[in-house]
Amino acid sequence: MKLRIAFLSLMAACFFMVSCGGGDASVRDQARQAVEANPTPAAPAAPTAAPATPAAPAAPAGPTTTMSFDNLEYDYGTVTAGEKVQYAYKFKNTGSEPLIISNAKGSCGCTVPEWPKEPIAPGESSEILVQFDSSNKSGNQSKRVTLTSNTNPAQTFLTIKGIVNKPEAAQ
Repeated sequence: MKLRIAFLSLMAACFFMVSCGGGDASVRDQARQAVEANPTPAAPAAPTAAPATPAAPAAPAGPTTTMSFDNLEYDYGTVTAGEKVQYAYKFKNTGSEPLIISNAKGSCGCTVPEWPKEPIAPGESSEILVQFDSSNKSGNQSKRVTLTSNTNPAQTFLTIKGIVNKPEAAQ
């Protein structure tokens, strides 16, 4: 480890001297000879920064199919903060291949989807249950659920929306 630090320090000094035009040629030659005489493996590359946004789950590989929903948006009307709203989005595999939903993700922790994990045969129907928890919410709310499946495009978006009123003050 000490050798690696010495090597890196020596390289930094050489770089500084060459790039700044400082030092005489004999010092630069001595530094170069020292590096050539004591080769050390290069330091591992610094890890790259993670992407700012997480990658979307990949759609299942293989043939694609199609799906149709009775509706992609549900308006639950007006609720009081703290109430939980559930809605079952009904859909049908309208393609000729089994439908595989690989992921369903709510836009925030207050919106939780449950989806079928097994393939849906062509012509078969199923549903995705979405629960919205209105705790600590008020005003107009619109939440999105992103489905990833073997369809084209691979993502389908469901929306659950409504108005959340603050609870009346206790008297």
